[in-house]
Amino acid sequence: MAIQTLSGAGYLFHGMWLITRPGLRRFVLIPLLINILVFIAAIYVGVKQFETLILQLHSSVPSWLQWLDWLLWPLFIALLFIVVFYSFSLVANLIAAPFNSLLAEKVELFLTGQPLVQGNEGTQLLADLFPTFRDELGKIIYALLWAIPFLLLLFVPVIGPLLWFLYTAWMLAVEYADYPMGNHGVKFAELRQRLRQRRGLSLSFGSAVAITGMIPIINFILMPSAVAGATTMWVRELKNAPNI
Repeated sequence: MAIQTLSGAGYLFHGMWLITRPGLRRFVLIPLLINILVFIAAIYVGVKQFETLILQLHSSVPSWLQWLDWLLWPLFIALLFIVVFYSFSLVANLIAAPFNSLLAEKVELFLTGQPLVQGNEGTQLLADLFPTFRDELGKIIYALLWAIPFLLLLFVPVIGPLLWFLYTAWMLAVEYADYPMGNHGVKFAELRQRLRQRRGLSLSFGSAVAITGMIPIINFILMPSAVAGATTMWVRELKNAPNI
């Protein structure tokens, strides 16, 4: 199945198309359900906590200031989508990691016609369970360590938010590229090296994922779409790139 080279953002949109293909849909179901359930739970908890905060404010401010509710709710909704995407997407990816690896494997088979492994899918999924969770925890630790300096820079006007967005885009590229690369035994250090060699491609893919993740409803299909898109990017551009 030949496709032309796409931009990083183009690979995400191509992933959205791929997850609708016959033969791939059943491998999308579990990651999709996990993503939806985690996001709904996160939004529910956030709304309940905010309602509690509003009630506390009502008891401590004069009644003539309660019109501030109309100002606080839009700000809260905007903040909620940002916090839910950046925080709880880590949880969703951790839970769905084995299924995302399986989805990446099947997308690669769909694109190349060449299977990665032989044998029973369920047995292989169980065998990969512990290594996949271990790798996911390693990525989370890596993300948290790098988050500290970028969070400090966040207070610098204009430059700070821009650097935070670029950090987020990079981490999302790392997160989703790890599924197809991990299926081939690519170590975490080599994964980052390959992405750095195609920095513009990687950052444009991660930026598209970051922006799409803040769009209501569409963000429900983001995780499987990003896995499929990153797998296509691996097959078409990263797999045969020279490892310098």
